[in-house]
Parts: sequence; structure tokens; C-alpha cells
Amino acid sequence: MVRDASGKPVAGASVLLVAPGNAKPHETKSAEGGTFSFSALSAGAFTISAEKIGLRPSVSFSLELSAGEKKHVELILDPLDPSTGAAGHPAPDGASAAMEFSDHPDFVIAGMTDWSNLGLHGSDATTRTSEALAKETLALKSGAAHESLANSGADAATVHRLSGDREERSGDPVAAVRDYEQATRLNPSEENYFAWGTELLSHRASQPAAEVFTKGFALHPQSARLLAGLGAALYANGLYREAAARLCEASDLNPADSAPYLFLGKMEEAAVDPVPCAEEKLARFAREQPGNALANYDYAISVWKRKRQSDDATEFRKTEALLEKAVAIDPTFAEAYLQLGVMYSAQGDPARTEQLLRKAIEINPQLSEAHRRLGQAYQRSGENTKAEHEFAIYKQCQKTESDALERERRELRQFLVILQDQPATSVPH
Repeated sequence: MVRDASGKPVAGASVLLVAPGNAKPHETKSAEGGTFSFSALSAGAFTISAEKIGLRPSVSFSLELSAGEKKHVELILDPLDPSTGAAGHPAPDGASAAMEFSDHPDFVIAGMTDWSNLGLHGSDATTRTSEALAKETLALKSGAAHESLANSGADAATVHRLSGDREERSGDPVAAVRDYEQATRLNPSEENYFAWGTELLSHRASQPAAEVFTKGFALHPQSARLLAGLGAALYANGLYREAAARLCEASDLNPADSAPYLFLGKMEEAAVDPVPCAEEKLARFAREQPGNALANYDYAISVWKRKRQSDDATEFRKTEALLEKAVAIDPTFAEAYLQLGVMYSAQGDPARTEQLLRKAIEINPQLSEAHRRLGQAYQRSGENTKAEHEFAIYKQCQKTESDALERERRELRQFLVILQDQPATSVPH
């Protein structure tokens, strides 16, 4: 059961059950009465938690289950409170106050929670996807405004937004967040909401970013980029189905805009199972932009995932055609060659598999998954020396990627500590 602090059931909360070492958590939603269940679980140790946008995530509980055992768990989601961190409870170490919303767009952010305790559930692949989505959201910011506006009678909100742009470029994200917040408070425009939400998301403050994008989209319901930003923030919070739904809606708002499709494609590639609603939208992307290599590749990934479930030879040929088209459009598309290699490996064609994987590595020697797959191919064919060589390169590539992730995590923690120590802006109500 998921309840709020007053004991009322909470519907629509995401409940995550994770086994140690398992990159893919079990996930479900609480029903109308707050209930949820996981069945047919193996014995072992698990952690369980719940979260829902607008409420503080529950504490993660540890569970030990023996074979056939049943357990009842109650998870409490406290309301967000800007002065304490949670209703009636001091904010935990490493966290500070969350956001306060009113009926008007005059809310403030007093701090944010460390991302490692809040979202990004699962493997480093999921983490890297979240970070890629954040960077691509940042790329959607409009370049129409110019610095000269700040010195030519521009309104105060524009001056704050441009100041935020300068501070972000100079490496002061804390000051940038403050200026974007002030700009939005003075003028709740779509551009100001997007700038604020994007700044938060680009520094992995994903829950506050989701709050900002949610409020902004409520005021600007035709903004596909606010909805896409919300999808990226929800994904970073571990709310994968909600993220996919928002991105699919964004693609419907403006079918000619590539961004929501590209976001969906990244999610589809990172997910173990097909992403809900993605295949239909990615099919439209490929139809509307037939000369776009990424459009063909993303649709191919979606078709291939369905093929793995149905084992339909027609789907294999369709996926192959899409990927072949992608590399014909862009001969340097290493990931497309890698995926073709994966497909031919599944078909039991070692010669073609090795050829395609070597091509992917030739284009991008740092493509770790291609080295791993090629090592496995060599291993199956008895070429153990070559296999060991590829596995060694794979491990080195993985270490490089892990080191980069850790650097970004340290930068994030520093950002959060600095922001936590800043006084909250005083906003009249």
C-alpha cells in the first residue's frame, strides 16, 4: 500500500522493487486504492521504494524474501515542504527544501535533492541515456535572444534570463538557476520556463526540473519542447513509462519536430523491453523523414525489440532494411553497424557478424559494446587470443566511461551543496 502522510491512499505512484546487482528493477503503479503487488519473485534480498511527482519519494526499505513467502509493505510519501524538506520532518542529510507552487507562477526553489538518491534507477547505460537527454534538452533552447537586449531597454525578466545564460557559460550554474527563476517569476513565458527547467535538468536536478516543466506546460499547453523536457526529467527520475507517454504526446503536438522522436529513440535503445507507444511514433518519424539516418535507426531498434518477442522473419528483414538504409545515408554511423552485427549474431551468421562489428569499431574505436560483441564472436569461433584482446579493450572503454560518469557525479554533488547553502528567494503570495 502507498499512503500519504495523513494515511490516505496514493494512486498512480511508481513502486520500484530492486534486487542487488539487478540492473532492471521491477516496476508497477499503485492502483486507485493505493495498493500494488509483485508476484512470482525469486527468494533473495530486495529494496522497495515509491515515488510520485509532487511528493517526496519514500525511504527505500530492505526486504528479505524466502521462497513462497508473502509480505505486506506500506510506503509513505510525504508532501514536499519548502522549509523542512518533508511535512513535519527535518530534511535528511544531503537534501534541502523542495519547490513550492501556488496558483500563480510565483514559486521558488530553495534547493534540491541529490540525483543518486532520487532517480536514475538502473544501470550506467540508463544513467548515460538520462544525461544525453538532458544535453539534448539544453540544445532546444532558443538562440533568438541576443546580449544586446540587456542594454537596449529590455524588460527585467529578459535581463535576468540573459544574465542566466551568461552565468551558465561562465560556469556558475547556481547563479544561473537563480536568474532563470527570477525571470520566470517576473514573466511566466514559455521561453523562461524552458530556460529554468533546462538549467536544472542539465545539472541533474531532475525532480525540480520536472516540477518546472509541469508548471510551464500547464500554462503553455502547445509547447512541444516543454513536454519533451518534462519527458527527459521524468526519465531521469526513473519514471520511464510516464516519460515515454509525455514524449509521445510531444511528438503529436508537432509531428515535424525531430526532438521528441530522438528522445524516444534513446529511451528505446537503453530499455530492455519495448518502450510503450514508441514504435508507432518512431514509424511516423521514419515515414516523415526518410532521409534521416537516425529516424531509420531508431525505428529499426523498435522493430527489432518486437521481433525478439515474436521471432518473425519478416521483422528481421524489415529491421535489416532500415539499418542498411541508415548506413547508406550516413556511412559513419557506427551504432547502426553494431546493431546489424547483433542481428546477424542472433541469426547464427558468424562471418557477417564479425565483418559488421569490425566496421563499427573501425568507425568508432571507443564503442565498448562493439568490442564486447566481437570478443564473444571470436570466442564462439575458437579464436581465443583475439577474443581476449577485444575483451581487454572493452574493459578499458568501460573504465573510461565510468570515470567520466564519476566526474560528472562529483560536479553534480558540488553544484547541489553550493545551491543548498544559498538563501531562498523571497516571493510574495
